[in-house]
Amino acid sequence: MVDQTTAAAADTEDGEILATIDKWLARDVRPHVLKLDHADEYPHEIVAQMKELGLFGATIPVEYGGLGLNATTYAKIVETIAQTWMSLSGIINSHLIMSACVARQGTPEQKAYYLPKFATGDLRGGLALTEPDAGTDLQGIRTRARRDGDHYIVNGTKTWITNGIEGSCFALLVKTDPEANPRHKGMSMFIAEKGPGFTVSKKLEKLGYKGIDSAELVFEDYRIPADRLIGGVEGQGMQAALGGLELGRINIAARGCGLAAASLNDSVRYAQIRKTFGKP
Repeated sequence: MVDQTTAAAADTEDGEILATIDKWLARDVRPHVLKLDHADEYPHEIVAQMKELGLFGATIPVEYGGLGLNATTYAKIVETIAQTWMSLSGIINSHLIMSACVARQGTPEQKAYYLPKFATGDLRGGLALTEPDAGTDLQGIRTRARRDGDHYIVNGTKTWITNGIEGSCFALLVKTDPEANPRHKGMSMFIAEKGPGFTVSKKLEKLGYKGIDSAELVFEDYRIPADRLIGGVEGQGMQAALGGLELGRINIAARGCGLAAASLNDSVRYAQIRKTFGKP
């Protein structure tokens, strides 16, 4: 049970974090949102500021250089950001899902090497799950990884991948045993950095959610070292993916709250200045 002193300290810390983010949003983000969003332009300068604020390490454990924030505090941050520009929430969301996959399921060596780089944002990316013919039914993916000595050779296509263009590293879900029964036992997840055989085939246009890139990724005889198999054991990919997606669901819900709050505030503000039939 959390005592009142601990709870009060946590509330104070949350308040300080949110106050810092509020000031940053007002000073460095809000003046540029309309231009960037309408042009569907990736916010490079803003992302650099997000790195400085530690947002790419928000939920990564402190021992690996992250902020180590709990889900409640993270949700408050996302809600606050979404009130100004939801796309920024997506940039960190996919990245932190990838980080969670490694933090929860990775080997000690993988955690020690990758998590500090994820926390600083020096390596940024996301989650590569969805395929042209498989989205909700992840067990239907066709991207295949075949063992070849100390490497795996990957072939397949992923689509609607957030941070696909600007990111450099992805948690990649593949089939290592297409004949496995049940099917999820044949699925594995890798830490896939961009390199030969890994290409971004196209940027995908969206009606909304601008400024954040969504892309199709193609793997053609892409060689990936075996030590990048998350957890070091085949067949645990679905477990790793679902574990990471828990954080993603929290992010999505918090975004909705932020958007609703912003919509209400704008509506009230407009109602106070609107005139109809010559009257306020």
